[in-house]
Amino acid sequence: MTAEILRGILIPFLGTSLGAAMVFFMKNSLHPMVHRALTGFAAGVMVAASIWSLLIPAMDQAADMGNWAFVPAAAGFWIGILFLLLLDHVIPHLHMNSGECEGPQCRLQKTTMLVLAVTLHNLPEGMAVGVVYAGMAEGNAYITAAGALALSLGIAIQNFPEGAIISMPLRAEGIPKSKAFLYGVMSGIVEPVGALLTILAASLVLPALPYLLSFAAGAMIYVVVEELIPEMSSGKHSNLGTLFFAAGFTLMMILDVALG
Repeated sequence: MTAEILRGILIPFLGTSLGAAMVFFMKNSLHPMVHRALTGFAAGVMVAASIWSLLIPAMDQAADMGNWAFVPAAAGFWIGILFLLLLDHVIPHLHMNSGECEGPQCRLQKTTMLVLAVTLHNLPEGMAVGVVYAGMAEGNAYITAAGALALSLGIAIQNFPEGAIISMPLRAEGIPKSKAFLYGVMSGIVEPVGALLTILAASLVLPALPYLLSFAAGAMIYVVVEELIPEMSSGKHSNLGTLFFAAGFTLMMILDVALG
């Protein structure tokens, strides 16, 4: 594995870790409107990344199928949706600002289930970065080094507020700052791990690359619709979340087109 690929898959994890470190510098909790704005921003980045970095390249690579070029993108997208739906049902987790555990009944601590929820969120992001770098490593004409870097940077930018969103509420519940930081970092470890596993899978089954690209897109869209949009739209001033969604979407679109 080249240093460029290793650096690319670690950049998003660095974004999460830096965000989690905000627990040492900021107040014990995030204002609800700040939380809503950051969640909307993250959702916008993920939707734009799903379109420009994953679904469009998947269809471009299947261009030789003619009018059926949408098949790999549509099939992989739905497999990604159903995969996250399955994980949602088999892994116990607790979403932020929710008092009801999802998934199978268990006796895990609340903090553990919060971290599991964010980990579920981060998994498709790691897979997205991994499959794009796998395509770049194989010399795919539709995936450039700059385009792969744009995706890594976009995911890292939206991971920064996510790291703070997981660590600071834990601190507000009385957990020591160092432990809250560690939980935030742990929630992001799944990203480089998921990226490495996806790179391995793509290198073994290279013709499946369009399906893997759209699979990651489907998984990310599931997270956006299932978790992020409800969070950014709840309560008063929901238009703030919408504005930051647009900001995140625009930033990721600019990064992908300008660097890709």
